[in-house]
Amino acid sequence: MTSWIDVVNYVRLRHEVLEERDDWLRFRLDTGDGRTQQVSVHHLPDVDGVAWLDISSAVGRAEEIDLRRLLELAGASTIGGAAVVDGLALLKHTVPLEDLSVREEFERPLTLLVAGADAFERELTSGDHY
Repeated sequence: MTSWIDVVNYVRLRHEVLEERDDWLRFRLDTGDGRTQQVSVHHLPDVDGVAWLDISSAVGRAEEIDLRRLLELAGASTIGGAAVVDGLALLKHTVPLEDLSVREEFERPLTLLVAGADAFERELTSGDHY
């Protein structure tokens, strides 16, 4: 069985951790071409006895991007959905923590989500702020 601590340790070994709390982790990934992408992982409270991980990566400030275009891009994406939280437009994905294979069921969605968020950020802002 995989625990939140297993996920935290996995991230610490592989990525630059920017901020960490009891149930939340923010870190940076290199996406190539000198670009980086920040990611947050939240350990969500148990729902029906199952804990979840919410993986999110910022695309841009909501008031500065075309949100309709973000929804179109997210709708065509293999993984993740669009959301706005605290004024930030995000690409998000949620996975159950129980029996999670950190390599396959966390790293793979993480990699796909970050690539998508970075591509959306590039298209919608022409920058690399997140």
